Amino acid sequence: MLVHSRTGRWTAWAAFAVLFVPLFALPLLVIVAASFATHWSGALPSGPTTGHYAAAVRGESLRALTTSLVTALAASAVALAAGTWAALAGAALGRRGKRILDALFMLPVAVPSVVVGLAVLVAFSQPPLLLNGTRWIVILAHTVLVTAFAHQSVSAAIQRLDPMYEQAAAGLGARPSYVLLRVRLPLLLPSLNAAAGLCFALSMGELSATMMLYPPDWMPLPVLVFTATDRGSLFTGSALAVVLMTTTLLVLLAVSRIRTRASFR
Repeated sequence: MLVHSRTGRWTAWAAFAVLFVPLFALPLLVIVAASFATHWSGALPSGPTTGHYAAAVRGESLRALTTSLVTALAASAVALAAGTWAALAGAALGRRGKRILDALFMLPVAVPSVVVGLAVLVAFSQPPLLLNGTRWIVILAHTVLVTAFAHQSVSAAIQRLDPMYEQAAAGLGARPSYVLLRVRLPLLLPSLNAAAGLCFALSMGELSATMMLYPPDWMPLPVLVFTATDRGSLFTGSALAVVLMTTTLLVLLAVSRIRTRASFR
């Protein structure tokens, strides 16, 4: 911390706790507590039970979790490939071309996600690309929404790369493809892993655009959480939310371990 006095450090930590606990930690703890409860008693949930979790890991809930995982993995993979390619291309276009490319990729983030969902719905509801009513339109919408974050993450990493490594490889006679695959991309691997984790987390939690697009046989878990709470099943929805949060955190932890190993190469 950039506070050198002991009193200043304690003050900074106290301010952090005052802001973090009520704004971030307490709401999550309430959801966790509600997922084990059967009713509310005063200001807190009560009636401990694990029945909500038994329902959250079977049947429709398990299918929804699998749908979310498949959607997030597919969207993250496509977004990472497209975002990396665009970032590499933008670095070779010059300052003006890079600005135009950045603006194009950031456009879906500049508008509400429900607008992106509507745009995808209108664009792919007619031949020759008739995706409406299929799982592919959900994956496509998630890809559009998260590609900007992959592009920006990789673009920032490219700007921090030392060109000396690529120049040394080229000076030794390496072809451009070899420099890209064996020098540039390995140096970008930690940033690629971070971008993949960010895209995955955003896709796992996406709701607005998904609500407009998902077919009955491809319902992601956030939609099921919303429908459960909308019907008044608050405790069931809390258990589903905890399962969603835990799954996302486990995948991000795995990605973080890969990124840590890559940074030491």
